[in-house]
Order: sequence, then structure tokens, then C-alpha cells
Amino acid sequence: MHMMNGYGSFWAMILMILFWIGLISFGIFLITNFINGDKKKTSLQIIKERLAKGEIDELEYERLKSIIKQK
Repeated sequence: MHMMNGYGSFWAMILMILFWIGLISFGIFLITNFINGDKKKTSLQIIKERLAKGEIDELEYERLKSIIKQK
């Protein structure tokens, strides 16, 4: 019977640790993205929110909207 005398077991252990670290990191990444949802907003969504909050009036909203549509 061929015995490895410990050769290779060190690298196998390192690869297993890296595998589990990668798997756990990927799981955490998926969970945080699922919980937080898609936080990316378009320019149009941002000016709609500003209008709803009262930060800009309708004239400013229409002006910004026309600028955004041109691009």
C-alpha cells in the first residue's frame, strides 16, 4: 500500500480552507445583496425623489428631465 507520509496533505488542507473561505464569502455576498436589494438608481429616479421631497419644483424637474433624455 502506498502511503504519502504527509506529502500533499498540507496542500490539500490549504485548498480546502481556501475553498471554504471562498464559499462562505460568496454566500455572505449573496445574502447581503438579497437583503439590501438593488441600490443603483438612475438619474431620472433621483430627480423624481428630489421632486417628491420638495427639493426641486416642477419646472426644475422638467428641465433636468429634458437634459437627461438628451443624453
